[in-house]
Amino acid sequence: MTLSGTRDVGRPVRKLPPDAEAAAVLRAWAERDDSLLDVSALDLSGADLSGADLGMALLPETILRNTGLVGTDFYRAHLEGAVLDGADLSSASLIKAELDEASLRGATLDGADLGSASLWSVDARSARFRSARLNGASFTDARLEGADLTDASVRETSLKAVLDAHTTVRGLTGTLFGPAVIARDGIRQELAGPDLEHWLNSRGARIRVLVPRSGALDAATP
Repeated sequence: MTLSGTRDVGRPVRKLPPDAEAAAVLRAWAERDDSLLDVSALDLSGADLSGADLGMALLPETILRNTGLVGTDFYRAHLEGAVLDGADLSSASLIKAELDEASLRGATLDGADLGSASLWSVDARSARFRSARLNGASFTDARLEGADLTDASVRETSLKAVLDAHTTVRGLTGTLFGPAVIARDGIRQELAGPDLEHWLNSRGARIRVLVPRSGALDAATP
């Protein structure tokens, strides 16, 4: 149920955050239908925006710890540097969302769609991506130690991330680009091509590691 006085037209606010400034901005946004949400750098910890349409919303540096975001639509939303530790983003749509340098530690993204999302330097340690769709996403310089990618799907996904023995990849299927860095016993080893493919598939994945296309560079060579 949405809060009294708010419209449930793509912008339900099921629970306001304790922070007074953030709560006021959310309430004003929920009562209108002609503005994008801008909560840049505000503290929305503990709020519940499950099912809301936050397409194109501005949430850079926003604190979203332990927020309810189940089924929320973040299409092309700006979440650069946002803190989503412990947030529940199950079944959320993060298609083409900008999550560079965001923190997703311990977040739940089961069944979420991160198609073509940018996750450069994201900290997703111990995050759950079970059955998530990661097609075309870019995890460049991301941290995925202890992350759970069980039954997730990838297609031409950039997995230039740090993984470790606690990263679960059972049922991970599709194609991706490396190289990835494997952290173990304080040592980091970069794996690419067949070596990365073997590391993933020996742990229950069904992955083909792609070779980057040289494309125009080859065509220009006499």
